[in-house]
Amino acid sequence: MAPPSSVLPVAVDGLPWPARGRAMAVIILGITVAVLDGTIVNLALPGIARELQATASHSIWVVNAYQIATLVMLLPLATLGDIVGYRRIYIAGIALFTVASLAATFSNSLGTLIAARALQGLGAAGIMSVNSALVRLIYPRAQLGRGMALNSMVVATSAVAGPSVAAAILSVASWPWLFALNVPLGIVVLALATRSLPANSAPPPAGARFSLVDVVLNILMFSLIFVGVDRLGVREEQQAAQGASPLAWGLLLAGIAVGFVFIRRQRKLALPLFPVDLLRIPVFALSMGTSVAAFAAQMLSYIALPFLLLDTYGRSHIEAGLLITAWPLAIVVMAPVAGRLIGRYPDGLLGGIGLGLLASGLALLAALPPHPANADIVWRMALCGLGFGLFQSPNNHTIVTAPPAHRSGAASGMLGTARLTGQTAGAVMVAAVFSVWSPLSGKGPVIALVLAACCAGAAAVFSTLRLRTTAPAVPQHRA
Repeated sequence: MAPPSSVLPVAVDGLPWPARGRAMAVIILGITVAVLDGTIVNLALPGIARELQATASHSIWVVNAYQIATLVMLLPLATLGDIVGYRRIYIAGIALFTVASLAATFSNSLGTLIAARALQGLGAAGIMSVNSALVRLIYPRAQLGRGMALNSMVVATSAVAGPSVAAAILSVASWPWLFALNVPLGIVVLALATRSLPANSAPPPAGARFSLVDVVLNILMFSLIFVGVDRLGVREEQQAAQGASPLAWGLLLAGIAVGFVFIRRQRKLALPLFPVDLLRIPVFALSMGTSVAAFAAQMLSYIALPFLLLDTYGRSHIEAGLLITAWPLAIVVMAPVAGRLIGRYPDGLLGGIGLGLLASGLALLAALPPHPANADIVWRMALCGLGFGLFQSPNNHTIVTAPPAHRSGAASGMLGTARLTGQTAGAVMVAAVFSVWSPLSGKGPVIALVLAACCAGAAAVFSTLRLRTTAPAVPQHRA
């Protein structure tokens, strides 16, 4: 039970220390499990398919169910957070995620596991949708850059840590433990959240409402587009692709048609569920484009690099894992530096430089010699991580602070939506590349890395274009 409202922390201009530290501990733990569970199951899919007597094509829905449920509910829950409070949405998300993890632990069929994963995804959407909005309440405006840097670092490292964490767990336990460990952690986070997270500092605008019709349209739009694009991109052979294409194109076009109707409805609302009002802010729209393109580059490279290291260069699984670790370690090093630079230099400039470094690192990885030394791989990985770390925090800072305070939830939801959209696009692109050029021959991963470098370059262009736009309504402060 939540404590009485009289003792809830109220953020006027952030929380004082140590209340700020307690609240950020909740944010860090919550976003870690939510992001980690998006990729932690991938390594266990073959074992899950064998034990539950399922095909590989059916078992992939253990991953897809989580991704789709998260994606379709980010914006509805963000909007609801603007109305009823970010704290309530976050706590409800943690509670549902914990219960769903328990259900997944004891699932004895593929159907029940997929259903539990969908509920997990819904809980994760509650966490991710208001995560950045809560960071904006927790930190004073003058130190918000540091808070966004810490949050971005956790998201980035959690996104790439899934396979490593899964390998560690599966080396000593069976796949249900991937979900069982979430239960005690979720209980701890829930207990801390009820006493540490601040209430909204600004009331919702007049005329704000939560429409179930809009929620349904949002779910249909993202679900149809996600499944349609997924079926178009994932092809095991040309004959299968020809059979799937009509249905895939039909789903994609249906999603676009629903989206057209949905977005037209949003233009008339005081508090639109799909924040078309925020996309009219040039710096916000450019930041969203930057994020989508950057995360597409990240996903392209994360999928291509294991094939390149294992099959082309003959590294062992342990060696490949250690080499790839240079990327997230570089993010950890750069994130606090980026946080201190926010407010001293334009976010668009910092992001442009960081994405330029990322594009250079990816191009250099694609151009590795036939027999590279480990040091040649490591410094290129580190360059990618340094660039990504320099881009992410300033970009997220702009996305969260450009809108007015009462639209922080919508901005936070769009931040998560951009990340998942970019990652989905990157996964589809790499699947399309591998359907034409085999990943085992070495050519497929190299082409995927070249495409990733192009996406990073496009993101750098979007970021630098922000230098020509007017500054956000919220003033920039030194971090």
